[in-house]
Amino acid sequence: MEIVLTPAQQQDIELCRLMKQVAARDEAALATLYKRVSRMIYAFSLRRLNAADAAEEVVVETMYEVWKGAPRFGGKSMVTTWILGIARHKAIDKLRSRGTHCDPMGDEAEAVADESPSVFDTIASKQRAEQVALCMEALPDEQRECLHMVFFEDARLTEIATLQECPENTVKTRLFHARRKMRDCLERQTRRMEPV
Repeated sequence: MEIVLTPAQQQDIELCRLMKQVAARDEAALATLYKRVSRMIYAFSLRRLNAADAAEEVVVETMYEVWKGAPRFGGKSMVTTWILGIARHKAIDKLRSRGTHCDPMGDEAEAVADESPSVFDTIASKQRAEQVALCMEALPDEQRECLHMVFFEDARLTEIATLQECPENTVKTRLFHARRKMRDCLERQTRRMEPV
């Protein structure tokens, strides 16, 4: 029986190979790793910080920590989970230095259009994306982070538990409540837009 790997598993195998090379102080491997993960780190940080310049700083600081800490990466989690764990701590440090305890999402969600969208389709997609972003913003920090990891980073529950430093059942509970709140919020948003 042939084992079929998911795209996330295939990506992790490649990233693990790069991490081994980075641990051996291969600067070209670090540059390749940066190209593969910098956008993910940036999006993750921007959601937490709602400031492009601060998110860019988190990318740089995170990759510096990856360079320093690569020899300690043991492969117990996916590479992206390990890297996002570093980014999460860097973002939290930035929030603390601002004296901020909240975790704004920002409105970076964009509509994904097909090859030939009509104007109506484009506007409707943009409105849906804005509604999702508004509802995500209203979630508590931990729940928002769980949803982001599941839907945008394709993370498993065990990886999220590792990242958030909590039991897996806590992650399940956070996801349950986050999904319910998102559903209720989106229903309210839809009702507001319906013609009277």
